[in-house]
Amino acid sequence: MNTASLVIERGTPASRSAGIGVLTIILLLAIAPQFLSAGAVDRMTALFIYVILAAMWNALAGFGGLVSVGQQVFFGLGAYFAIRLANAGLNPFVSLFVSAVIVGAVSWPISLFMLRLRNGEFAIGMWVIAALTHLLVNLDRLIQGETGTSLISLNVYDASTRRLTIYWLALASMTALLAILFSLLRGSTGAAIRAIRDNEDAAASVGVRVTGTKRQLFVLAAFGIGVAGALWLATAITFQPKTYFNVQWTAYMIFMVLVGGIGTFEGAILGALLFFLIETWFGGTGVWYLIGLGAAALAFSLLLPRGLWGTLEERFGWRLLSVGYRVRLPASAADPTGEAISPAPTAAHSEKA
Repeated sequence: MNTASLVIERGTPASRSAGIGVLTIILLLAIAPQFLSAGAVDRMTALFIYVILAAMWNALAGFGGLVSVGQQVFFGLGAYFAIRLANAGLNPFVSLFVSAVIVGAVSWPISLFMLRLRNGEFAIGMWVIAALTHLLVNLDRLIQGETGTSLISLNVYDASTRRLTIYWLALASMTALLAILFSLLRGSTGAAIRAIRDNEDAAASVGVRVTGTKRQLFVLAAFGIGVAGALWLATAITFQPKTYFNVQWTAYMIFMVLVGGIGTFEGAILGALLFFLIETWFGGTGVWYLIGLGAAALAFSLLLPRGLWGTLEERFGWRLLSVGYRVRLPASAADPTGEAISPAPTAAHSEKA
């Protein structure tokens, strides 16, 4: 085939329409509390937090190849530092985001030695870090061990004001973090991240700053998950270390990304939405809910290893929030139906720079 006839593209009419659709949805969500009940506002806030968690874990593992089972350390620290800052007299809402900045700062020295590990060593190493951090937080007299404490400074606001403020903060945080991640993955750093994921040694051989790039992604993911932990504290008020440092948070992240489609920008969002719906409908069934999540994750791993969005993208070539390039045949080389005479692009094709 004459390679000169190939067309390299990123944006498509569908992706441009998707961008307009995303902006419209965000605007609608911003005014939604006027039409929602108090319970619905709380549930939507939880959805925004789930999207943040899924997007950050997907960025780290799906795009960067850094599979971690200890990301709950940053979720717990986000809540812990918010408690500490508010107790020191800082406005509780301001504390939520200052705590996330501190989490990002703390993640930097952690990355100095954790990023020396690869594959399973990195995954288990992060779990060890989470367990050690949990024990250290328990030693804080303010926290009182597993008894925990509360973000009592939020009680100065009436319930309605608090609920709406947290909703808008969560929506703004989700939007900002997704925008930052999207911009990062579309740029040269995103190409470097995917090159490192595919073959770290090969990436280094062509001049990619492997350690620096991985550290940048690691800190961003920690910061985002720290934001999620602080926001969850604001919705729950109470802080108990065994809850916030529980590995179930990372399990939820993994579930959302596996179901939605690991390594795809849209997949993390879709997975978070599916998890939210499952939790809303079946969360009250107790242990059967957790068994169902495990069974569903196993089924997707075996039957749809690329997740829902990954499978749709591979089969139909759907690309709504494109962060990479795709090589396709020009229209003149298409069959009578208008489809190019080439197989549908895989995630590896569509997401590589």
